[in-house]
Amino acid sequence: MHQSYGLARVMSKRGLCSRSEAGALIVSGRVKVSGRLVRDPEQRTAINAEIQIDAEAQAASVARVYFALNKPRGLICSNADERGRATVRALFDGLDVPHLSPVGRLDQASEGLLLMSNDSAWAAGITEPQRKLQKIYHVQIDKVPSELELEMLRAGILDSGELLKAQSVQVLRSGGKTAWLECVLFEGKNRQLRRMCAAISAEVKRLIRVQIGALKLGELAKGQWRALTALEVADLN
Repeated sequence: MHQSYGLARVMSKRGLCSRSEAGALIVSGRVKVSGRLVRDPEQRTAINAEIQIDAEAQAASVARVYFALNKPRGLICSNADERGRATVRALFDGLDVPHLSPVGRLDQASEGLLLMSNDSAWAAGITEPQRKLQKIYHVQIDKVPSELELEMLRAGILDSGELLKAQSVQVLRSGGKTAWLECVLFEGKNRQLRRMCAAISAEVKRLIRVQIGALKLGELAKGQWRALTALEVADLN
């Protein structure tokens, strides 16, 4: 027996569009299931059901793809930006993969390892806060922190009612008026490392994510991407 879910979730799982986009399509009367118009995004629907969007049949399966990208600074982690800013999706122009999206986020000024996929269920498992998937960052700041300041970062910084805490923080190297830190997080709150560094009066000059789980950025060139191996996909699942 095939599993069933709400229609919007089925459309998302099959890579037809995001769940929110599916909900809007359904409510606006643009989706049929087995030839019948459906306007309820939560209507139970078999995962392999015949689905039509604007009268065009959608295949029951879409090839799932998984990529590692070395995100450059200046790009937005989105498929499109309402302000017209360049996005990471542009790096995949010419690749015919429907609904390819970033898995998680790096802010515009940050760089490094970013996952991209059209498998929304896989992506949701990775970004689930309870998952506590380790992420490692190399952060350049405009000062050499004292041991007390490092202990503050490890113990946690209270900012706007949120406790921002790193699993570990260590100095990789320092010289003159700057230092590179290695920070390990099991969570990813909005601009977390930048806010933590601001609490010790340090400005972040560069922020590079170098590892997610067991997957390392390695020698992947800036702006380049590669397909994940089946083992890498499974390890991140």
